[in-house]
Amino acid sequence: MIRLKNEIQLDGIRTSCHALADLFREVIPQVHPGMSTKDVDDLVVKFIKKIGGKPAWYREDFPGAACVSINEEVIHGIPSKKRIIHDGDLVSLDIGIDLDGYISDSTHTVMVGNVKPQHKRLVQATRESLLAGIDACRAGNRIKDIANAVNDVAYGRYGYGVVYEYCGHGVGLDVHEDPSVPNVWNGGANPRLQEGMVLAIEPMINMGTADVDLASDGWTVLSADRSWSCHEEHTVAVFRDHTEVLTECAGLPSWA
Repeated sequence: MIRLKNEIQLDGIRTSCHALADLFREVIPQVHPGMSTKDVDDLVVKFIKKIGGKPAWYREDFPGAACVSINEEVIHGIPSKKRIIHDGDLVSLDIGIDLDGYISDSTHTVMVGNVKPQHKRLVQATRESLLAGIDACRAGNRIKDIANAVNDVAYGRYGYGVVYEYCGHGVGLDVHEDPSVPNVWNGGANPRLQEGMVLAIEPMINMGTADVDLASDGWTVLSADRSWSCHEEHTVAVFRDHTEVLTECAGLPSWA
């Protein structure tokens, strides 16, 4: 069941999303070669505690406040003291905040140090596909319009593999709500977008195949051919005459 949010709920979700944008502004400049993914997670926990929130992923028993995925890891990378960030890595930070019961969700891929041109191109393609998906997320359109917009950029324009086994979703009062928001349209539920919907739109784009594997830890998702991957995500709210990007990160450094 799709839960349409009222004005009070939207205000609470917006506040949580703005706090998440502030988190990214604070944490991303601190990501550097030599630190572990657990170090990154510690920064995230510190920020969320400072604002009186809780890591949203704790609701789903994920062993960390942030999913920290590097290179061939598509999503759900578990923070670890043994997983070290190196110069040239792509580090995707998928973070959610539970602030007074209102959930925010956003992901940004950080280009660490001297990133190769082909990997910068992947990040650019993923960000462009996210913007295309957001542009298609308008009242009166349907879920498939978002999927087609993402796929037209990432696959149609750039030729990359668009992950289809995982997708975006409703969000705001819980971590994962209806409807599913795929990045490739293969049929299925296709509700019309309407005022009060809050959606997490999140392209996951691989340089090679669109297929993925699940690692032995039961969480980390990897590209099946181990090609590098990029993940970008915003939480958006649909209104009658516009769509608001709630997790907009104005003022971030040049990585954005």
